[in-house]
Amino acid sequence: MKNKMIFLAVFFLIGLLACGITYYFVRNSVLFSFAITFGTCFYHFGIRLAVGHGIDAVYHNKMNYNRWWFKERKWEAKLYKLLMVKKWKKHLPTYNPQAYSITEHSFEEIIQVTCQSEVVHELNMLLSFVPVIFTIWFGSLTAFLITSCVAFCFDGIFVIIQRYNRPRLRRLVILAAKRNSSKAAE
Repeated sequence: MKNKMIFLAVFFLIGLLACGITYYFVRNSVLFSFAITFGTCFYHFGIRLAVGHGIDAVYHNKMNYNRWWFKERKWEAKLYKLLMVKKWKKHLPTYNPQAYSITEHSFEEIIQVTCQSEVVHELNMLLSFVPVIFTIWFGSLTAFLITSCVAFCFDGIFVIIQRYNRPRLRRLVILAAKRNSSKAAE
């Protein structure tokens, strides 16, 4: 997934540059529309890559999962059941599947990964609406607003997955600790 995202970001950047430069000389409205489309897509992919790398550079998947922000709220389990998260979560891509590998990482390490991933997606949700500012120069409020809302919802789906998985992983950590303490008592 990582390579696909980088490829798409570069593809949209090249499309933006090609259409933007050509529009500068030709002044064709179709090229202008394509430049805006490529630019908006480049922003959405580029910002997600930048935020992910920035947060990883600071936290290195070592977030404190006991902080209040990461704790399950009373209403969440009912919401996730209503949304049937268990049925569809496995069909979505994972940026870095190795980070979630139970053969390579402890459950606590994976919980920290879910926390970091949640923060990345939440920041992306906020930054999804930055392109709406471009309506000042380019107009097309509807187009910018629609793409921003779609990007916001897309990241929201991944926040839901992280928050859905974390309590289950926490229960596994508690269960493993109980097993270890009972073995030590024997």
